[in-house]
Amino acid sequence: MVNKSSHVPVYIQIVELLKEKIVHGEYTIGSTIPSERELAETFHVSRMTVRQSITQLVNSGLLYREKGRGTFVAIPKFEQPLNGLTSFTEDMLARGMEPSSHIIAFKKQVPTFDIREDLNLKDGDEVFSIARIRNADQKPMAIERMYIPVKLFPNLIEKQLQGSLYNLVENQYGLEIGNAIQQLEASIVTKEDAKYLNLDTSAVVLLIKRMSFLSNGQPFEVVRSAYRADRYKFITEIRR
Repeated sequence: MVNKSSHVPVYIQIVELLKEKIVHGEYTIGSTIPSERELAETFHVSRMTVRQSITQLVNSGLLYREKGRGTFVAIPKFEQPLNGLTSFTEDMLARGMEPSSHIIAFKKQVPTFDIREDLNLKDGDEVFSIARIRNADQKPMAIERMYIPVKLFPNLIEKQLQGSLYNLVENQYGLEIGNAIQQLEASIVTKEDAKYLNLDTSAVVLLIKRMSFLSNGQPFEVVRSAYRADRYKFITEIRR
């Protein structure tokens, strides 16, 4: 029960009590939690207070709402370390999950100015423009929009991009990958990406831009990705 005389706000106490129920397995992953009315009666508080608590848990990724169905316990977010250069395929396999890709665009084109600059290309050089949805256990995790110089991979075909690009670069083209520069920011999902990621149009995504380089310093890809913020979080270790 909540302590209404405590200095801790009642809605925060309810947040912590619901967290305990999730951690201890009383509310299991994918199950629905009691309704706002039921929780209000349980804790002897108003439905508005309960709604405030649930909203905080939804925003933190522990719960999610489905219109007309209720509020459910979310799948724990995947932790993605930022201290190593790995592919999506490698990340999912390391977690014991089955990665897959659904390619929605594959074409050659003359790149925009910023892509040409990022890839250190000359006027008229072409890139492969690729968009693919990245899945884990058949569930969409991210959508990638990738640009790769045609001159580096002249014989690239769509079928080769069902798996890891990094595996393709290293094992089929015999090139050595060196490092990458990555930028992250949060944003509201676009209408197009919401459709591909099965998200509400008000959902938050993590936008990631990655430039990857071969060991000789030559850039070989620019990727702009939108990751589901309710399923992914990025972590890093920093030292003084």
